Amino acid sequence: MIVDLVTVLAAAAAGGLFAALLRQPVLLGYLLGGIIVGPAGLGLIKEIVQVETLAQFGVAFLLFALGVEFSLAELNKVKRISLGGGGLQIALTIGITTLASVGMGWVSSPAQGVFLGAILSLSSTAVVLKCLMERNETATPHGQVMLGILVVQDLALGLMMAVLPALDQPPEAFGMTVASSLVRLGLFAAGAVAAGIWVVPSLLQFLAKTESRELFLLGVVALCLGIALLTDRLGFSIEMGAFVAGLMISEVEYADQTLTYVEPVRDIFAALFFVSVGMLIDPLFLWKNLELILGLVALVLVGKFLIVTPIVRAFGYPLKTALIAGVGLAQIGEFSFVLASEGQLLGLVSREVYLLIVGTTAVTLVLTPFVLGLVPKLLELPVLKKYFNQADVPLEVSAEKSVQNHVVIVGYGRVGRNLVKLVQEHGLPVVVIDQSESQIQQMREAGVSYVYGNAASLHVLEAAGVEQARAMAIALPDAMSSRLCLKRALELAPDLDIVVRANRDKDIELLYQLGAREVVQPEFEASLELSAHLLAGMGLLLPVIQREVAQIRSRHYLDLRPERSASQVSRDLQVAAKDMNSKWYPLPEGSPLAGMTLEETDLRHLTGISLMAIRRSSGEEIDYPDSQTTLLAEDRLLVVGEPEELAAFAQLVKGEVAVPRESMSCQWLTVPDGSPVVGTALSELDLRRLHGVQVQAIRREGKFIRFPNGETNFQAGDRLLLCGGFHSLNQVRRIIAPSPHLPVLQVPVIRATVSEPLQEFLPSDSLRDG
Repeated sequence: MIVDLVTVLAAAAAGGLFAALLRQPVLLGYLLGGIIVGPAGLGLIKEIVQVETLAQFGVAFLLFALGVEFSLAELNKVKRISLGGGGLQIALTIGITTLASVGMGWVSSPAQGVFLGAILSLSSTAVVLKCLMERNETATPHGQVMLGILVVQDLALGLMMAVLPALDQPPEAFGMTVASSLVRLGLFAAGAVAAGIWVVPSLLQFLAKTESRELFLLGVVALCLGIALLTDRLGFSIEMGAFVAGLMISEVEYADQTLTYVEPVRDIFAALFFVSVGMLIDPLFLWKNLELILGLVALVLVGKFLIVTPIVRAFGYPLKTALIAGVGLAQIGEFSFVLASEGQLLGLVSREVYLLIVGTTAVTLVLTPFVLGLVPKLLELPVLKKYFNQADVPLEVSAEKSVQNHVVIVGYGRVGRNLVKLVQEHGLPVVVIDQSESQIQQMREAGVSYVYGNAASLHVLEAAGVEQARAMAIALPDAMSSRLCLKRALELAPDLDIVVRANRDKDIELLYQLGAREVVQPEFEASLELSAHLLAGMGLLLPVIQREVAQIRSRHYLDLRPERSASQVSRDLQVAAKDMNSKWYPLPEGSPLAGMTLEETDLRHLTGISLMAIRRSSGEEIDYPDSQTTLLAEDRLLVVGEPEELAAFAQLVKGEVAVPRESMSCQWLTVPDGSPVVGTALSELDLRRLHGVQVQAIRREGKFIRFPNGETNFQAGDRLLLCGGFHSLNQVRRIIAPSPHLPVLQVPVIRATVSEPLQEFLPSDSLRDG
């Protein structure tokens, strides 16, 4: 037995490591380890029954930890989509699967169809959460939707485990058996709630007072297994009892401590469970039925996608969010192994069907990370992006349209809330952009002006009055959303003072290059403040400390960042640029940009692009070039921008449009209502010939017209990018936006009496009147 246990743990460790190296979920490695050491593989395990008995502890601890992690507060954040959408998704999946499987003859009874539907209704919390955390997308709309539905699925698992024994009853007794199970479940739940309120908190407090980690862990394990044993005696499953035990602890102040202590035990026994599942898999059977399994995988992925996507859309989320959520929840979850194992013991499925379920589940888990990473990139392709961004409009706006000189804050998380509080304390107007329903509700209650929508959308930024704003702070958890928001805000207001929070140190230079005035990295800022306090306490002068801190910030935290090779920086840059519609452009001989510094070219104002890297003809690569970097003929330039911005840059590089001379300056001017140029074509004004002023770009209703031709007509509200000499720009300004004529003030003439001695020094009345 000991040899078998060591073999199983070694197989789990080796398989898990192999899966991790391939960037796959470790549970797939556990399954692979079980296949290798099991009867269908090398046959190293002799006492399979004892191993499976220990594996039951793994299932119990898995569900216990799941119950402890369950949070009503987290569920409340997305309660509409989680309770309504999650419940509807489970019901529809079970109903459709039951009808389809019975109708097609795949199962012999409706009860088996319900069981199969229950298995398919569950998605993988572990895999989806891992994917979202790796991409820093847990706080995004699609991340919140997926996690909200997954929470309800996990909660439903407990109910499924309670009703499962009733499914193997005869059809005529099925209804009564389910009703009896639900009544007993209700009574047990009432007792569990009472114990959770009056017994469990006191017990955990008593254990915590001993200040013994061992006693606390033993007490929690005894509580978990004791309640699991009680549910087994009541006719429910051990897993159901473990889940309820976790729920009883979830809202107690010792929940986090409990989870911390139990997690290592859970992980070891969970590995045993998944290895034991792997030992039951016959790879020869899977190979012989490969076509069937792949067909089932396609059926599951497409079917669940078609169920989840319309549900999310029906709850008012954008189509893009619904599509990503549908893809993310299309797999079968790891807890389906628990249901399938229990169903096999109850005789609800044969061994062949069980193996098909396991094989299909394993393949869907493998595919999920790839599909979940691929779909958002496909939706950003120019052909699809134009279609999906049409719906990217504000869902709700509470901010007044006339607001000006305000501060726009993007993101109402902990950082965003603190920013709002501090800015409002100084009497400055604030508008917040967020796309989380829970955060919007908080702002409604707090009376904060907000725009409900995607901050990377030009329509949403316009609704927040970015053009009239005084400053902007971006505090989003998602790096990609931060970049897009920054770039598009600068499209609307190129001179806006924007400060951005960088979640990772490798994003700092990228954000500066995209136009951020200041980039703040929370961990580095904490280091600076802690060191400043310590140094001040050691007697160093405060001005010296402040100067050193300012120098570190001015160097973009370079002193604190870990050293990275040039190849690493280049690789990270190109990965980030690839996600933002980038392209390499050659700088041909004779290009007007050759020999100019980046400061002189003013590329962001003229074309809207951001230059990320320069590759010299000699092979040298300059990543994140500064404003004094000179462009040379035959350079290759990595630029980021929208398609029309890239096209404008291509014109500029080839010399098809004029580059402003060094003596010129560029400024934006708005065409007011009633301007004499409204409706006039650019060629009619002939500003370039008459005044030496070039119209480099026009921004009109969120669209950018780079280097407009002579047939372009001016419209009220257009913002014009004018380049020329200072005196010429003032002349054109008076033509386009003439100042109103002030009425002549009639001042009454008052004749005062003058003394006789002064009269000889004053001119006579005739001279004065003349």
